Amino acid sequence: MILIISPAKKLDFDDVVPEIGMSRPQLMSDAVELASIMSKQSQDEIKHLMKLSDNLASLNFERYQSWTDDISELHSKQAILAFRGDVYAGMAATSFEQSDFDFAQQHLRILSGLYGVLRPLDMIQPHRLEMGTKLANKRGRDLYAFWREKSAKLIDYESPIINLSSQEYFKSIEQSQLSSKVITPVFKDMKNGEYKIISIYAKKARGMMVDFALRNRLSNPEQLKEFSAAGYKFSKDGSNDEQLLFLRDMHI
Repeated sequence: MILIISPAKKLDFDDVVPEIGMSRPQLMSDAVELASIMSKQSQDEIKHLMKLSDNLASLNFERYQSWTDDISELHSKQAILAFRGDVYAGMAATSFEQSDFDFAQQHLRILSGLYGVLRPLDMIQPHRLEMGTKLANKRGRDLYAFWREKSAKLIDYESPIINLSSQEYFKSIEQSQLSSKVITPVFKDMKNGEYKIISIYAKKARGMMVDFALRNRLSNPEQLKEFSAAGYKFSKDGSNDEQLLFLRDMHI
């Protein structure tokens, strides 16, 4: 079973890199190609390309001017700890044991606009490049064209794929090339008398499900139905072969 999540805009490169092991991104040569394109963009071009504020445009201009494929601890950090955001808060990887990281390295993949597909211990540098960015490249007009075929090959292990990523990121996978079954967990909260997907809660729930699967060494999608963190409960009526629905009546 392979768990798929999105990256996060917020990054943390301030903390010391822990000694939990490290690996080199599998599509680093492709990342170098994209970083080279970005390094040729002016600050103003980056601002408009990614719809950023002046401060964020300046920050990311500087990031791409200094970006390298060096994965030493002086320049990089493990992806699972570098990303911050609701999904990663729910996953709480900072409290993982070494055995949890080792299991995650085999069963968790992070989709990335710059790196394509990341393993948890892949070393990454500070960057911002959302998958929906319309960055022209030799394979097409955007990052979907750049990554679609290559990314599919790195998540297809003839084992069920648990899609806990956003629509924006999962579209980067050419699903027609997958031999594996894709199952998407959906989290809904009661609001104004009906169950709805509330983004901030759904994102954190995705992270909590990753945490649940990794810490308990789950290997079968059926086991995910036991997930009950933060008050969510599996709904058999709203689920099918491609979707697992979890409902919550009150926020915890």
